[in-house]
Amino acid sequence: MLIKNVMTKNPITITPESSVTEARALMNKNNIGKLPVVDKNFKLVGMVTKNDLAKCAPSQATTLDMYEISYLLSKLTVEKIMVKNVFTVQDTDVVENAAKLMLDNGIGCVPVMSGDLIVGILTESDLFALFTEMFGANRSGIRVIFSLDDTPGQLAKIVDQIANKNGNLVSLVTRELKDSSMRRVTMKIAGITKSCVEEIFSAVGVKADDIRVN
Repeated sequence: MLIKNVMTKNPITITPESSVTEARALMNKNNIGKLPVVDKNFKLVGMVTKNDLAKCAPSQATTLDMYEISYLLSKLTVEKIMVKNVFTVQDTDVVENAAKLMLDNGIGCVPVMSGDLIVGILTESDLFALFTEMFGANRSGIRVIFSLDDTPGQLAKIVDQIANKNGNLVSLVTRELKDSSMRRVTMKIAGITKSCVEEIFSAVGVKADDIRVN
C-alpha cells in the first residue's frame, strides 16, 4: 500500500518564528501532538512535538510566577526547540518501509513529501487505523489463526474450499515465524458459520490454532 493512501493529508504546520505558546495552542486546538515546521516557501525545516514543548517548560521548582513563565514562553520561538534533522518519506513510498523507518529510529511520525513539498504526515495513529483495517476489525465474521508450510499452493486449497462454501474472504494477513519454513496466517471469513469453517480446515488437513466468531 502506498503512503499517499494512508497518510493524513494537508497537515497543520507552523513557522520557525512562531512562539512556543502559539505551538501549544495550535496543538491543543486541533488535538494533535506533532507539527511540521515550514519556512515562508513552505519548505520543511523541522518538526516540533508535545514532548519538545514539555522539555522547554520551567521546572516545578522555579521561583517564577505564571505570568513570568507565560511571558518567557511567548518569546521562545519554535526554531529554538524544534528537531531540525527530520526523517521524511515520499508519498509514493510503501507504508511498510515508512513503518520500519519509524520503528528503527524510535519516532512516532514522519512528514510525507512530494518532491520537496510537504503533502502529508504519517503517524502512529494512521498505522493503527491501517492495522485494524487490514485485519478486518470493523467487519464481523469468523476469525481463524493457523500456520502453513511456506510453499506454493498451501493457502489456495483453503481459499478454494471457502469459495465452494460461498464464504467471503474479508481479510488475510501473514507473517514469518522463527522457523522460516512456516508462515503464520490470520484470516477473517464472512458468509459462513463457525462450524462450516471448522469443517473446511478439517477437510484440508490444516490444524487451526484458534477459530472464533469476531
